[in-house]
Amino acid sequence: MKTLGRLALAAIGIAMAPALAHAQSGKITSLKIATEGAFAPWNFTGAGGKLEGFEIDLANDLCKRMNVTCEIVAQDWDGIIPALNAKKYDAIVAGMSITDKRLEVIDFSRPYAQVSNGIVVAKNSPESKALGPVARFNLTSQPAESEAAVAKVREALKGKTLGVQTSSSHSSFTEKYLAGAVEIREYKTTEQYDLDLAAGRIDAVIGDTTALRGTLDKPEFKDFAVAGPGFSGGVLGRGVAVGLRKDSQELKGMFDPAIAAAIADGTVKQLSEKWFKVDMTPQG
Repeated sequence: MKTLGRLALAAIGIAMAPALAHAQSGKITSLKIATEGAFAPWNFTGAGGKLEGFEIDLANDLCKRMNVTCEIVAQDWDGIIPALNAKKYDAIVAGMSITDKRLEVIDFSRPYAQVSNGIVVAKNSPESKALGPVARFNLTSQPAESEAAVAKVREALKGKTLGVQTSSSHSSFTEKYLAGAVEIREYKTTEQYDLDLAAGRIDAVIGDTTALRGTLDKPEFKDFAVAGPGFSGGVLGRGVAVGLRKDSQELKGMFDPAIAAAIADGTVKQLSEKWFKVDMTPQG
């Protein structure tokens, strides 16, 4: 997935000093924001190395609301949190869910999107039949139902090879609930596990439903579909939000009202329907 241009951009993002600037009054006037650039349709590198996607549009909108100048750079997913804490940039806007594990090392804004996971398999495969129709469960509010649904997934995929993106909430879910039943194969990017799934080197992938929709839109996946139980809550987090350093309370105080305004005036709804074809606006 990552082109040489994208890798070069990521390297530049790491090498440059943080762009958090203050006027003499102490007001924040500019920001450097990191995104993965490899997680369509949330964020991806389009033609000519240009960053595109839901979060690119949203980040630019939030920057206007906060009256700051923003530079958005690509950063490999597995190093995105360490680089934030090393002050290589000021914020992360990269499909990152709020989880207890991440809250140990970084802070978050209020959520700007709500997601769940899903499993993609070949349509006519034994795995598809065993998983059954799509159903949704919340690990936090439906513990008993979720436990039964997880057991169904474990049995349906027993002995199979499952692809998941490394250092993601979905890899945490897979390790907690499916380890021992399936062979877990981790990938740096979703595009990498797409390639192995299409080539038959793995039997299924698990990930964010919106990213999986992007996978299924590709011609080579016409014979694949989402099947079986999908989950939200618990280890999968409390919504997608802007990642911030623990010492960035001033910045959190800027992002939170900007996100609230973008939700209130329908901008988040409009952008999510543009990129995902569904409304991803957080509820409550």
